[in-house]
Amino acid sequence: MEKDEIMKPYLLQMLKELALLGAIKDRIEVSSLEVANHMGTSQQTASRYLLELDKMEMITRELGIKKQLIQLTNTGKDVLHEEHLQYQQIFELTNRIYLTGKVVSGMGEGKYYTGQEGYVNQFKEKLDFVPYPGTLNVEIKHIERNKIRLLKKYNAIIIDEFENNNRTFGGARCFRATIKNTDGAIILPLRSHYSNILEFISPHCLREKLDLKDEDEVKITIYLGN
Repeated sequence: MEKDEIMKPYLLQMLKELALLGAIKDRIEVSSLEVANHMGTSQQTASRYLLELDKMEMITRELGIKKQLIQLTNTGKDVLHEEHLQYQQIFELTNRIYLTGKVVSGMGEGKYYTGQEGYVNQFKEKLDFVPYPGTLNVEIKHIERNKIRLLKKYNAIIIDEFENNNRTFGGARCFRATIKNTDGAIILPLRSHYSNILEFISPHCLREKLDLKDEDEVKITIYLGN
């Protein structure tokens, strides 16, 4: 199955049923009629589902006269594992939010702003680290901006605005976050609207530490609460 291909719900349900019958650990002996009865569908439909899963290399089948030996492949297991992770994310929304995006280049402004003493001192005091100069910019899908809006309901780490050389530098809301298990924080400037570009700061140069380049996909975990 291609990376961006959506798993058909009825095939996903069939994978779940086969796994519950034990096919995730070993080969199981079962007939298409037994599978059909287990799923509450017709034998013809169950046979078609099994054939589709076989063609997609989600399962292996050894056909017999009346029954067949079926086992989930690693590809099939990966699909169920991803489904499991998504349910975990749903029920963990009370303390964290998950986002997926791609690395993009910014305008270089992050290095200027994160180097300002007024910000650096607050980051050190409130986030317990001095950020590497600059931000890692991650572009998230437009629909995932809804998750960012959820953050309005939670207490953030507030970075206060300050003045320097007769210029006012705006405040921001921060949340601790990780990218590939590397600690840091996302910054949401108070003066800007919610964007599909997230700015991530870290004590490390993330492009070097994580060997990241533009267009690389990354997963961000945002922790709700200080």
